[in-house]
Amino acid sequence: MSAAGWMLVAAPAAALVLLTALLRPRAAGVVAPHRLGVVRAALLTGVFAVLTVEVLGALDALTLPAFALAWLLFVVGVAVPAGRRRDTAPRAATAGSRRAVLVGASVGGPTVGAAAGPPPADTPAPPATVRDGVPALLTGWADRLAHLRRTATRGERLLAGTVLAVVLIELVVALLAEPNNFDSQTYHLPKVEHWVAQGSLEFWPTAIHRQVTIPPGAEYLLLHLRLFTGGDALHNLVQWAAGIGCLLAATRITAQLGGGRRAQLVTAFLLATTPMVALQATSTQTDLVAAAWAACTATLVLDGLRRRAGLTDALALGAATGLTALTKTSGLIAVGPLLLLWGLAQLRLARHPAGDAADLEAPAGARQVARTVGGSLLVLLVATTVVGPFLARETAEFGHPLGPPRLRESIPMERHDPAAVLVNALRIGHTAFDTPLAPLRTGTASAIMDGSRAVGVDPQDRAITFGREVFPVPAWYPDEDRVAFPLAGALALVGAVVALVRPRRVVPGRSGTLRAYAGVVVGAVVLHTAMIKWQPWGNRLLLYALVLAVPLAGLWVDAVLRRRAGTGRRPVAAGLVVTVLATSALAGVLALSYGFPRRLVGAGSVFTTGEWDTRFLRRPQWADEFRWAASAVRASDARRIGLVQQNDNWEYPWWLLLRDDDGRSPELVALQSVLPDRPPADPTSVDAIVCTGPRTECARLVPAGWTIEYRDHVGYALPPAR
Repeated sequence: MSAAGWMLVAAPAAALVLLTALLRPRAAGVVAPHRLGVVRAALLTGVFAVLTVEVLGALDALTLPAFALAWLLFVVGVAVPAGRRRDTAPRAATAGSRRAVLVGASVGGPTVGAAAGPPPADTPAPPATVRDGVPALLTGWADRLAHLRRTATRGERLLAGTVLAVVLIELVVALLAEPNNFDSQTYHLPKVEHWVAQGSLEFWPTAIHRQVTIPPGAEYLLLHLRLFTGGDALHNLVQWAAGIGCLLAATRITAQLGGGRRAQLVTAFLLATTPMVALQATSTQTDLVAAAWAACTATLVLDGLRRRAGLTDALALGAATGLTALTKTSGLIAVGPLLLLWGLAQLRLARHPAGDAADLEAPAGARQVARTVGGSLLVLLVATTVVGPFLARETAEFGHPLGPPRLRESIPMERHDPAAVLVNALRIGHTAFDTPLAPLRTGTASAIMDGSRAVGVDPQDRAITFGREVFPVPAWYPDEDRVAFPLAGALALVGAVVALVRPRRVVPGRSGTLRAYAGVVVGAVVLHTAMIKWQPWGNRLLLYALVLAVPLAGLWVDAVLRRRAGTGRRPVAAGLVVTVLATSALAGVLALSYGFPRRLVGAGSVFTTGEWDTRFLRRPQWADEFRWAASAVRASDARRIGLVQQNDNWEYPWWLLLRDDDGRSPELVALQSVLPDRPPADPTSVDAIVCTGPRTECARLVPAGWTIEYRDHVGYALPPAR
C-alpha cells in the first residue's frame, strides 16, 4: 500500500479521535463521558461513511479520488470546530438537571449526574474543569489509566490485563490473517468488488441473491478500505474495531445501571473472552458490527430514561437505529423494544417537567409532549435517511423492502403458535449453551425432540428450521460461525433473572432502571426465538443479544463478590463465580489459540500458513483448483469472463486471481441470474467461462464447440479461438 493509501486509512481514525473530543459531553457528572464521546463519534463517522457510499454510488463515482476528497473534507470539517473547544468550568446544576434528578428517582433510579448521589468508591472524582480538545482528551484517558493502576485491586488488574491482552492478540491475528470467512467468500466481499468494478450501487445479475438482498452496512465500511488500500489486507479491522465498540458500550451500560469499576471490568472480561466475540473480532463477518450498533442504541436509550433528550441525543439514537438496520435487520429485534422504552421514558419525563417535588403533580404542557413526539420523529427520520436508500432499491427491484420471497421465507419463522415457538426457543437455547460434554448434549437434545413430538411439533419442521438443516448440531467447537457461549450466556441469564426478580440485590439505588433494561433484553431474546428459525449458525445471529445481556452478568457477578458470609469467608456462590470467570478466560485463550478458521498455533496458524492457503482453510481442496482454472483463463488473454455458480459457491477468489497485473478488477459477468428483471449475460458474449459446482450445470451453459476442462469442484471453458 502506498504512502497516500496509509494516509487515507488514517483518516477515519483521525476523524474518530477529533469527533470524540468534539462530542464528549461538557456537563459535569455524566456517566462515562469519554465512552459516550466515542459512541457519538463512531455513530457520526459510520453515518458519514454510509452516506458517502450512497451519494457517490448514485453519481456512479465509487472511485478512490472521490472517496479521498470526501474524507479530506470531512476530517478538515471536524478538525476546525474540535480545535476551537476550550476549557470550561462544569455547568452548575440547573433547574432542568434538578428536574431530571427528581424524575429519575420516581422511575426507580437516580439520574445521570452529580446530583444523583455520590459516585461509587472505585470511581475517580470528576475534574474541577471540563477540558476540551484532542490533547485534553488523550490526557484524560491517560489520567484514568494511571488512576486505575494506582487504585485497582489485584483482581481488577487481572481483569483489565486479560481484556487488553485479548484485544491486542486479536489485532495481531486480524492483521496477519487474510479474509477467509465462508460467507465473505460467497457474498460479503464479492459485493464490494462489484461496487468497485462498476463504480455504483446498481444491482447486477447474479446467481447468489445474498449479494444484493442482504443489508450492506458492514460492506459499505469495507468499501472504503478496499478503495484506500487496493486490496483486503485491512478488511478484518472493521470487525476488530466493532469489538472495541462493543466493549466500550457494554461497560458504559454497566455503569449506567449502577455498576462500579469492578462490575464494568467483569463485563469487559466476560465479553472479551467469549469465543464467539474473540473469533469474530478477526473476521470479515458482520455480526459484531451489528452488535456494536445495537449496543450504542442501548447506552443512548439508558441516558434517555433519566433525562430529557436533546437534539444531539435524538440524532445519535437515529443514527444507531439506522446503522443497525442497514447492517443486520435481526438487530432491530432488540432496537425496537429499546426505542419503545426510550419513548415511554421521554413521555414520562415530559409529564413532569417541574423543578421540585411539589411540581411533580402538575400536568405537562402540550409543548413538552410535542417536543417528545418531535424527538421520536427525528429518530425515525435519521434512521430512514441511513437505511432508506437501500430499502428503496430493494423495493424497486423485488417489490418489497425486505427483498424477494426466497429471503423473507428462509430465515423468519413461518409458524407462530405457542408450541412451535417453544420448540424453536428450546432448540436455539440448546445450541447457544452447548458444551463439550457429549452426554449432556445428547441427553438434552433427545429431551427437546421428545418434548417437541409430545406437543405435536416436528422438531425438524421446515417452518421453524432453516433450509434442510437437522437439529441438533455440535456447537461447542471454537468455530467463528457457530461456537456456543455457555459461560457468558449462563451468567447473563442468571443476571437477567435476578435483575427482574430482586433488582435491589444487584444495584440498590437503580432497581427501576435495571428491571426495565433487563425486561427489554429478555423480551428481545423471546422475540428472537419467535421470529428467527433455528439454524446451526444461529449463535452468531444472537450475538447482538449477548452483548446487550453481558452487563447484567457483570452486575450480578459484582454483587456476588461484594457479599461475605458471617465468618468473613466468601459464600459458595462467589467461589463458583470465580471458577466460571477462570474458565471463561481459558475459553477465550483457547479460541484465539486454536479457533477456526484463524488461529495462533497448530495447523493453519497465521504465523506459518501462506496467504492462499489461509484463504482456503475452510475448503483446502479447492485452493489448487481455483488457481489452475484462473491460470488457464489468464493465459488465454480473456477480458470478459462469465461466471457459473450456485447460491453458496465462492465467487471472491475469482476477483483476486483474475485481476490485471496493475490490480484492476476483471470484468466478471454472471451467466445465471435470480433477479427477475436483470437477465444474465449471453455465454457467447464472453471470452472465457469459469465454473464452480456441478460440471453438468457448467456444461449446460457453455456454447457449442467450446472446450471444457473440469476437476472436482472448479472448471473453465474456452472458445476454439483461445
